[in-house]
Amino acid sequence: MKLEWLVSSILLTCSMVTLGTNPTRSEEISTKEFQKQTPDSTTTSSSQQGSLSSRVQSVKSTAEIWQIPKIQRPIPNAQILVQTPTPTTPAQKIVQVTAVKANPTNKGVEVILQTSLGEQLQITNRSAVNSFIVDIPNAQLRLPSGEAFTFRSDKPIAGITGITVINFDANTIRVTVTGEAGVPTVELFDSPNEGLIFSVASAAASSQPSAQPQTQPNQSTSETQPTQPSASSDEPIELVVTGEQDGYRVGDSSTPTKTDTPLRDIPQSIQVIPRQLIKEQRITRISDALRNVSGIQEPAATTRNVFDVPIIRGFTPNSDAILRNGLRERTSSRIPSETANLERIEVLKGPASVLYGQGSLGGTVNLVTKQPLSSPYYSVEASVGSFDFYRSTLDLSGPLTSDKTLLYRLNAAVETSGSFVDFLERQRYFVSPVLTWQIDRNTKISFESEYLATQQPDDSGLPARGTVLSNPNGKIPRNRNIGEPFDVSESGNNRNVLRVGYNFEHRFNEDWQVRNAFQASLSNYPNNRIYILPTSLSDDGRLLSRTVRTFPAGGYDNTYSLDNYVVGKFKTGSIQHQIVAGFDLFREAAGGQQINRSIAPLDLFNPVYTQTLGGIIGDPSDDETTSDSLGFYLQDQIALFNNLKLLLGGRFDIVNQTYKDFIDSSNNDFQQNEAFSPRVGIVYQPIPAISLYASYSRSFQQVIGTTFDNSLFQPEKGTQYEVGIKTDLSDKVSATLAFYNLTRSNVLTDDPDNPGESIQTGEQKSQGIELNIGGEVLPGLSIIGGYAYTDASVTKDTDTELVDNILNNVPKHAFTLWTTYKIAQGDLQGLGFGLGLYYVGDRQGDLANTFELPSYLRTDAAVFYERNKFRVALNIRNLFDIDYYASAQRDLAVYLGEPLTLQGTVSWEF
Repeated sequence: MKLEWLVSSILLTCSMVTLGTNPTRSEEISTKEFQKQTPDSTTTSSSQQGSLSSRVQSVKSTAEIWQIPKIQRPIPNAQILVQTPTPTTPAQKIVQVTAVKANPTNKGVEVILQTSLGEQLQITNRSAVNSFIVDIPNAQLRLPSGEAFTFRSDKPIAGITGITVINFDANTIRVTVTGEAGVPTVELFDSPNEGLIFSVASAAASSQPSAQPQTQPNQSTSETQPTQPSASSDEPIELVVTGEQDGYRVGDSSTPTKTDTPLRDIPQSIQVIPRQLIKEQRITRISDALRNVSGIQEPAATTRNVFDVPIIRGFTPNSDAILRNGLRERTSSRIPSETANLERIEVLKGPASVLYGQGSLGGTVNLVTKQPLSSPYYSVEASVGSFDFYRSTLDLSGPLTSDKTLLYRLNAAVETSGSFVDFLERQRYFVSPVLTWQIDRNTKISFESEYLATQQPDDSGLPARGTVLSNPNGKIPRNRNIGEPFDVSESGNNRNVLRVGYNFEHRFNEDWQVRNAFQASLSNYPNNRIYILPTSLSDDGRLLSRTVRTFPAGGYDNTYSLDNYVVGKFKTGSIQHQIVAGFDLFREAAGGQQINRSIAPLDLFNPVYTQTLGGIIGDPSDDETTSDSLGFYLQDQIALFNNLKLLLGGRFDIVNQTYKDFIDSSNNDFQQNEAFSPRVGIVYQPIPAISLYASYSRSFQQVIGTTFDNSLFQPEKGTQYEVGIKTDLSDKVSATLAFYNLTRSNVLTDDPDNPGESIQTGEQKSQGIELNIGGEVLPGLSIIGGYAYTDASVTKDTDTELVDNILNNVPKHAFTLWTTYKIAQGDLQGLGFGLGLYYVGDRQGDLANTFELPSYLRTDAAVFYERNKFRVALNIRNLFDIDYYASAQRDLAVYLGEPLTLQGTVSWEF
């Protein structure tokens, strides 16, 4: 039975079955758990040691919106606070609630609202249906940085369906506790050390007699002992925090392990670009976001084109380097991804084949999209900038039903712009609806789709002679376009893509769950697609010969991805395990017609455009390539001790590719390969703030073709060794220092004995050091940045002149730094500033190392003001208007960086 038939059958069957039975996870910003801990693994203060020593189990609180220093429990004479509301007047000061914490107790759970200066909060409470509702006037949920946030916990304890804390309006906080069968039992306490405390009782605790809160303000009651963690609590409490992340520091990620694992427990380097950074830098392209990640360079030939695939750790990845919500889809490497619906971007350094199949050795980029919110949220934004840049976005979300089991989110964007390059006009239209259905307490499914239409002429760069190399005619103007001023509807990179899919998750119990996800990406380009390629430059450096590539019948590139896996937790003796076991299927079908035609050469210094197309060059093509893969994977995260963790994993893949030539069937071909990809890692934490790690992993990539004797090419192999140290400083700043060694083998090289043929004797290596840092270093001052030293070169090749050559577009030294400061108090509250520095060292322009791109230091800046959900910002890129070269594909395709660019933005949330 052919694999392609098997893939087709399973894709169809699993998709239909899953829609009727199974789900995936739909997170909003972060999901954390209060895990069961043994006495050996529980962190306690000295005052608690005695009481905990006799317990079999205790529970540790780990979820909070804003990390704060450890504080004491409520004093025994804490007052029950149920106060008469005070009318709001313009003269009253708005109290900022800067943190919301949740702690499990022996009765249930307590939710703590903390203010920036320890102010007392006044409240009014009421009951409605099954909900206990508290309104807090003259108060707002605001992080110390000034960003608004919300808090939500779904089904935290027995008998409680949810707890939410939101900004109800411009000067009121609303806390809602909803019970399953009736109004829940809630006690309110005011602690001068901690803040306003909501003590919520579980169903079991509520069935026992308990004191009710008094209704007179500031009236003392009998002393209440502080609640302690329950020794018998068997179920973890899951919390979901919605709103802005805590600055640039991100605590966990699912990309490396397919589980929500703290970054400190992952034996591999990973960086996360949060939504806050995307907003502050006004990022509209993935490549601009990745500029903030160490060890990443702009891809060759795509600086102003529409693709997203970057160079990571010295290696130019293939189309498998981009994931979307953890699913492979190669269309992101051929059509741009919109940022309007992105929540964050996760970059895993090094191989990821153990979980995701064939892919890049250097790293993998996972685009995580926004998910529906349980509270109403509306945002509109408009931007205008240099080179006729206009952009508008819309973000709407909230519940569709009163019980909030059906949620929606809708993102949309419209953009038109020009460029510093002549007649390089762009248009983009985007819409993305998402629907989440909480079927029951343990089952959830999300349906997600997006449609993106892009219209943009192709930009093929400029020759090296006249840019980075001397030209007897002088410098080629930076605005020169070697193409033709076609109408934008005829441009070379016009593409449309429709993405549809679902995520499904079902919990069997607190330890076992199944997840299933499917995504289809359907991309096509019109039948009038045209773009122009340079072929040679005259000896006098003036006339550029060109070829026109046309697609008379258009083309398509469709991908289908299905992932099914279970996550389970169990023990073997005292050793904790968390396993991931599953399989995935992937299919890509791409094809189209292509005809090359001649066109008159272009005088680079006195161009004459609108040239007539000439005759056909070579033979037309009309073909289709179909790729299928089936992979089985198993991973085990092992906690030998609280501070010693292992990560073991392996994956077996079967991949095949079918080629069909509709003009000459004798060229039809089929190839199948198999590969095994292991990963081993260890993390040791001598103290809670430090993680020492080491890992080994492999990747593979199918290579299509045969040698001279018709032997199939073997998959290209990648091997990585990495060691490093991770640290969390004061729970506000995270840093990672990594040392790595990558080897890429089975690289195709010219066959010296058979001209025109290839053999797999090539090898390339990359070794280097990376330093990453992100977080809030001082109140209001946030940074994200990194430094990378990369030594990437050819180590084996049949062409001896290439051995020891540096891989093109890879600098040995590069660093990135972005920092913002926001005033949190006073008359200038809400005013902020941003500064970015991006240094890229010298790079080789081609693999033969025939020319070099000089180093550059680009400076970006921003100034913004936000107050009461209104925000206005001015972003400046290339502040000092330096001339620099972003990348090069070859000696005929060098790409200049953008000059000074301004962008003003106004946004409003309501």
